[in-house]
Amino acid sequence: MNQLEKEEYLREYALLKTKGKPFFPYAIAKDSAMAVIVLVVIILMSLILGAELGPKADPTTTTYVPRPEWYFFFLFEVLRIIKPPEFVPMATIGVPTLCMILLFLLPFYDRGAERRPERRPIATAAGILTIFAMAYLTFLGANAGSPNEIDMAPPADLKGTALTQWNQGRLVVAQSGCLACHQIGENGNHGPGPRLTHVARNLPAAAIAQTLRNPTAPMPSFARLAETQPEKFQAMVAFLGSLK
Repeated sequence: MNQLEKEEYLREYALLKTKGKPFFPYAIAKDSAMAVIVLVVIILMSLILGAELGPKADPTTTTYVPRPEWYFFFLFEVLRIIKPPEFVPMATIGVPTLCMILLFLLPFYDRGAERRPERRPIATAAGILTIFAMAYLTFLGANAGSPNEIDMAPPADLKGTALTQWNQGRLVVAQSGCLACHQIGENGNHGPGPRLTHVARNLPAAAIAQTLRNPTAPMPSFARLAETQPEKFQAMVAFLGSLK
């Protein structure tokens, strides 16, 4: 913008400012009236239509699939992408906080008078890329797989009944809460329990079964599972015993 365009802009701005109304109380009154209308509509809808209630929370379930609200799907996907535990604080606190600070300081470091998007390529490109990234991450987060599954291919030498037992054991381990304290492949948490991706290198199947029956705290015991559902217990042992 040259000096002539700047002077013309300032003259038009001064003229429009004399014809306008101050922000207080006119704009505040309009916003307040609209906020009251929205609030009244929400209250009436909740009284007339009621609120949907889901099933009663069960803290002992191991098959519940937690999901955030849709507007947090992009952050949910960022946590899924960033695997190393030392980077988790950066994903949960660092990146969102930095983006909010940059957005808050935008009027201070971008003080150009030009308002046309095509004449502000950097700001326009940054805005488009941000919207595209959030939309893409939201889509991936909405279609993310269940955290109660283990993404691991079976050993190539397993066939028939052994393969069926292996798949059943993988499902039992995933739905028994093991991934809350252990990591198997790319699934699960980095502690407090040890990584189980190669547990069978150090422990034979008999030792794994004994550990499941008589674990050290805080690991829960699977002795009751071995008594009431021995086929599931043996499938769990078979799966863990194949992790070499």
